[in-house]
Amino acid sequence: MTQDELKALVGRAALAYVEPGQIVGVGTGSTVNCFIDALAQAQSQSQTRIAGAVSSSEASTQRLRTHGIAVFDANEVGELAVYIDGADEIDPRGYMIKGGGAALTREKIVAAQARRFVCIADQSKWVQTLGRFPLPVEIIPMATQRLIRQFAALGAEARVRLRDGVPLVTDNGQHILDVHGLRISDPVAFESMVNDWPGVVTVGVFAHQRAHVCLLGTPEGVRTIAFDAP
Repeated sequence: MTQDELKALVGRAALAYVEPGQIVGVGTGSTVNCFIDALAQAQSQSQTRIAGAVSSSEASTQRLRTHGIAVFDANEVGELAVYIDGADEIDPRGYMIKGGGAALTREKIVAAQARRFVCIADQSKWVQTLGRFPLPVEIIPMATQRLIRQFAALGAEARVRLRDGVPLVTDNGQHILDVHGLRISDPVAFESMVNDWPGVVTVGVFAHQRAHVCLLGTPEGVRTIAFDAP
């Protein structure tokens, strides 16, 4: 199976975690797009009709609304039953690196609002130790050079993410550093440390908001990996 086919597979499998009438937390990225499309198809066939969604990015909001799914502001609703999102990396404890799509801050906000985080990913995202994928960090631009130096002190190289030759601007109006050369053996401590650095909006380590379940797409089908219960 191709990577796109694996993404479509786990996107459909995530429907099992969505109950009729819910407001669902929806993440960002190509795998989540497959989930949104599967959700829309289920709605049209009256299989799973939800009340709407809370979205973690402008791109996902647009896709949801194109399918006729209502999108609510996070402040308009209370606790969400489930948040469904992808990952750039996920380890055997449910800790993740996220932010390849530059939506990590809003993803972390919506994840914190949900009782259960269901991660949907293809098997290429499964790692034993986080850090192979460059770590995204959303930052306030005036802190850029100081934060680059702080990561250098850890033996890592941080680069400003560019789009069309200029710094990418997130949905929150900030910039992204992509940090290369890390090996994150203690994700909880690392997340807490970097989040405390002045100028950091959010670090893309999801340890405090880790996954409770991972639906991992493999050539043999969807592998369901359950971590500690929420």
